[in-house]
Amino acid sequence: MVLAVIETDISSKPVLHNSNQGSRKNSITSPSRRPVRLRNVISGHESVETLFLKATETVQCSPTRCMGSIMAGPSKRPTGTPRPKDEILRHAKHFFDQYFSSIKRMNSPSHVRRWKEIVSEVDSTGTYELKETELVYGAKLAWRNAPRCIGRIQWSKLQVFDARYVSTTREMFDAICNHIKYATNKGNIRSAITIFPQRTDGLHDFRVWNTQLIMYAGYKQEDGSIIGDPANTDFTELCQKLGWKGQGKKWDLLPLVLSANGHDPQVFDIPDDLVLRVPITHPKYPWFEDLDIEWYALPAVSSMLFDVGGLEFPAAPFNGWYMVTEIGARDLCDPHRFNILEEVATRLGVDMRAPSTLWKDRAAVEINYAVICSFQNIFVQNERKSSRHR
Repeated sequence: MVLAVIETDISSKPVLHNSNQGSRKNSITSPSRRPVRLRNVISGHESVETLFLKATETVQCSPTRCMGSIMAGPSKRPTGTPRPKDEILRHAKHFFDQYFSSIKRMNSPSHVRRWKEIVSEVDSTGTYELKETELVYGAKLAWRNAPRCIGRIQWSKLQVFDARYVSTTREMFDAICNHIKYATNKGNIRSAITIFPQRTDGLHDFRVWNTQLIMYAGYKQEDGSIIGDPANTDFTELCQKLGWKGQGKKWDLLPLVLSANGHDPQVFDIPDDLVLRVPITHPKYPWFEDLDIEWYALPAVSSMLFDVGGLEFPAAPFNGWYMVTEIGARDLCDPHRFNILEEVATRLGVDMRAPSTLWKDRAAVEINYAVICSFQNIFVQNERKSSRHR
């Protein structure tokens, strides 16, 4: 999709606030903001973008530096510190206005009554609880509003598992196993999120220590080499300190490390039959099988905070679908990951004497093609097709 901005949201020059100008430092603001009209250059269709007008959070970008690619930006509060009451109410007011607007009951008696309940609960306890319908709406809204996620077009189909009832790591593990089974769906991947209890005082958090639910171990060797995924060597050592013993092989699955209600973490092995592994082969090159490459079908991020209505949920594992290049270009080809690019190029017989031969590009194309073919019966997205519908 090719878009042209034909009316900006800035009626005068943008203003950059410095650190002495209040909480909105390092952000671009304007005296007057208008909706942005966008025109599709190819079709000529025009649309009006107004969603950005609802943004309340300060961005970390500046006129000279874009921070959009950073996965986890700097936190405004020390880790684990609960939000103050006034900040919770500010976020809650914004969220519930959106929620009741979405069901066409803005300023209705039920809206007014619900808001009074929230204010009273926050005043007396320092927090409040979302109803299940509100939680589901908030989870879907969070995915819809995630600008870096190319798959968010499917936001309305997100399956939300409410696991706020759990109190132990065993119950967390059972809920996660249910998530993996549902989302994997024998290869027809379904998007899902499992939401564990919210943060209260910051001392009783529920946490999933893994960055993803499914991860390969990485074992450091005495000669400096690594067996497995180099990205996970530190976490592998942590698991071992907690009592886990891996087999020391290239494709060992790491256990789940979970903590409940602020207690010490515990490790749980994921049952092998829950994890769908995909051997990576190439239809044209039989030697690809000799590389002994595989990958798991379910990309489930588990280290991100779910923030909705002023409430924070430190444990909320979420999955969408893999993009082909996530596996083929990043996981398998990055120098700090499995780094198979040079070996594949050598087996292809391409000229590697100079970058101008594009040997890396040629090898990467075949690796990505191998991933596509190997995932033929697994739901995996093509980045070019997905970007056209974003």
